[in-house]
Amino acid sequence: MSNDNFIWDKYSDQPYPISNKKYKNIMRRKNLFDYFYIFFTSLLIFPIAFILSYITRSKDKKESIKQDLSTFFGLCVNLDKGYKQFELIKELNCKNIQIRVPLNDIKNLQDYINFSKEFKNIDPNINILINILQDRINIENKTLLEKNINLIFSSFKDISNNFQIGNAINRTKWGFFSVDEYLKFYKTIQNIRDEKFKNILLIGPSVIDFEYHFTIRALFNNYKISYDKLSSLLYVDRRGDPQNKQMIFFDLFKKIDFLYSILNLSSQKTSDIIITETNWPISNTAPYAPTSPKECVSIEKYTSYMLRYYFLCIVSNKIQTVYWHQLIAHGYGLVSSKIDNINNLEKRESFFAFKFMINSIQNSQFVEFIFQKDIYRLSFRTLSNKSYKNFPKFDIVWSLNIVDYSISSDCIIYDRFGKIIKIKDLLKIDENPIYIYYK
Repeated sequence: MSNDNFIWDKYSDQPYPISNKKYKNIMRRKNLFDYFYIFFTSLLIFPIAFILSYITRSKDKKESIKQDLSTFFGLCVNLDKGYKQFELIKELNCKNIQIRVPLNDIKNLQDYINFSKEFKNIDPNINILINILQDRINIENKTLLEKNINLIFSSFKDISNNFQIGNAINRTKWGFFSVDEYLKFYKTIQNIRDEKFKNILLIGPSVIDFEYHFTIRALFNNYKISYDKLSSLLYVDRRGDPQNKQMIFFDLFKKIDFLYSILNLSSQKTSDIIITETNWPISNTAPYAPTSPKECVSIEKYTSYMLRYYFLCIVSNKIQTVYWHQLIAHGYGLVSSKIDNINNLEKRESFFAFKFMINSIQNSQFVEFIFQKDIYRLSFRTLSNKSYKNFPKFDIVWSLNIVDYSISSDCIIYDRFGKIIKIKDLLKIDENPIYIYYK
């Protein structure tokens, strides 16, 4: 089958929905059995995982927090967004990046290699996650897939040993028509890794959105598949605020707990979870926004949601890395740039908020989380002499309502962009997080 049914949307960096309904229906019928498997497996696992998620949350509150925040912040970068990304990553001081390598562009593999090497030249300590994007030809042609994976693994062996296998596997526009197809795809790649590249870590299954029935199918299978880390494209943009609930119970916090419980119920040896994509689409950026105008938010909301998404993931103590998607994208990135003028970059306010967040937290230790009187407070202890004004402790504070917050005289307060807030005794707290440093 040719790739004529899979057309790339250069504006939103994703495939267009498949327009050939006849082809789509034929492929779904061929994979009908897998949908029954998903239904019955989910029927069994969902209630058990739901109950377990409350037990693990209660347990975690009693345990000491040992989270490595130096590996927590990540960004997605794209070859086609240009080489100016090197300096932007350096300015942000972001130590984890994700680079897409599409199988349908294997002829240009050397360009992706050179692009990846340049990040290492700028910062040898930077960690690179290679995201291998599937295409229909490689899904259907096992021999071709084996050839291409051998080439990719051998080419990147001195650059990275972390590979995400597949992307958004529960969206047919990305190439898979069932999780079973993905499992066969992954198993082929795992066999190559096990035979020739034992130091490589494989990450999957990369289900997008809160559609954990697909995750369950990918974890509970008879393919003897092992994920070194579990990846999730955990978008919550359709609910607006990351603290809004879906299906009565599930805000971002609860979705993470639930995912963690599903993973622990499976036979997988890992408990490491990474969120390989998340963002919010920005208003008035069509056709660059990846969703409809209904989901789009102002840049002010985007910034607030982004920060609180990261902070809630820290509080969960269950997420190893969150990759923001992505650095440059007019419809949803920290930096705006249109296709017809790729060199005209505009740093949005979210860029500066991301920068201050990283520089505040990356060299710190999370101490505790308290929710009291409508106020969310995360407390940190700095681990180096890079703390602002040499203050060894700081809190991050916000509220979904506007409330008064008493402060001491021996502190310094920063807004989400790192600008000093001058106030004496009483501070107004709202949904925009602030940083309070203490001596």
